[in-house]
Amino acid sequence: MVAVSGGAGLRSWLRRLVLAVVGVPFLVAIAMSVVDSYRRRGKKPKPFPTRSPVPVPVGDGEVTTYTYGKDLYDDMLAAIEGAERQILFETYIWKGDATGERFKAALHAAAERGVEVYCIYDAFANLVVSPRFLHFPDSMKVLRYPVYAAGWRFFDLRRYGRDHRKILVVDDAVGFVGGYNIGSPYETEWRDTHVRVTGPAVWDLKRAFADFWNLNRRRRLRSSERPLLLETASTWESRIRFQRNVPRLWMFPIRSMYLEAINRASHNVWMTQAYFIPDQDFVDALKAAARRGVDVRLLLPLKSNHIVADWISRGYFSQLLDAGVRILRYRDAMVHAKTATVDGTWCTVGTANIDRLSLQGNFEINVEIIDSGLARHLEEIFLVDQSNTLELTRGEWDARDLHRKFTELVLTPLRPLL
Repeated sequence: MVAVSGGAGLRSWLRRLVLAVVGVPFLVAIAMSVVDSYRRRGKKPKPFPTRSPVPVPVGDGEVTTYTYGKDLYDDMLAAIEGAERQILFETYIWKGDATGERFKAALHAAAERGVEVYCIYDAFANLVVSPRFLHFPDSMKVLRYPVYAAGWRFFDLRRYGRDHRKILVVDDAVGFVGGYNIGSPYETEWRDTHVRVTGPAVWDLKRAFADFWNLNRRRRLRSSERPLLLETASTWESRIRFQRNVPRLWMFPIRSMYLEAINRASHNVWMTQAYFIPDQDFVDALKAAARRGVDVRLLLPLKSNHIVADWISRGYFSQLLDAGVRILRYRDAMVHAKTATVDGTWCTVGTANIDRLSLQGNFEINVEIIDSGLARHLEEIFLVDQSNTLELTRGEWDARDLHRKFTELVLTPLRPLL
């Protein structure tokens, strides 16, 4: 009886330990999020430096970079209004505010004048959006990526990724891709990055949209859910590649793209990220680059819209600072960009954050471009952003309070989930 009682007591103690290890980080994260949400109420956004969009020749087309939402939205709406044959529109968040209504009205008007309009949005990201706004006319073909996509295959991890992509393609003429969602706050209050591409690369962006539509549409006969068949040109733009994470096919090339570029760097790696929760191999690649003399700079929000992500990110700062990586914290606005440049030659802009959800979970798309002209342009944008940052010094980091160090430690188990 004593042995049995002792074994039961040990099992009970282990259960409590597991619950504490798993439960405490979640409780702390929830409390932090509630407090942060309360503190943000009523705060007015502040202006931040931007650059006007300038087209840069790349191969047989052009790439235009946007760092201010209003500039981007104006050009996207102009492209929609000028569409003659087809519009492919995909977004993660589509708010039902004034900006969201403008896009919905423009897409509807295009459909009414005979343009084929295909739209995709993520249902989970828009749970708080009015169902009335998300009701679309029959003239628009709309794919609502479901909140729960696994169906009866609840055991299949490939079916739990969100559609985090943001794409617009109009006719065969122009494509847009990057970090901007659709909504009024993003138009003037957030610092993000998007690109507009023309030339042969537009075909690859069309393929990316069509592949997602055909992979995730329901197998019914409704016109809005029929396969999207494209007659795309076989022309290749050798300097531009669209890297796509496709969890349903267990394909995650964006992480490999980053690691290869960082490992080949000999001069500089300048990276801007909204949420930085990498795996250790990614951290090691940045550290190794810095230790071999590469100028490694990491630009992050001083305070993002997800306070828990900020705190988890800080758990990597000690080893990065020790290796010589410069950490720049963007002030007064949420920086939501996902960009990087390497050695003034290689660059990427896209939707993927450096975290597990983006690199090993969600549907994502990044454009990878090897062109010195565009890389230099993105470096100039980085320097403009850097002028609005506070650099984290080793002394400041070492002097942080004990409760901050404790909080970073407590939240560490959440890293694999984010």
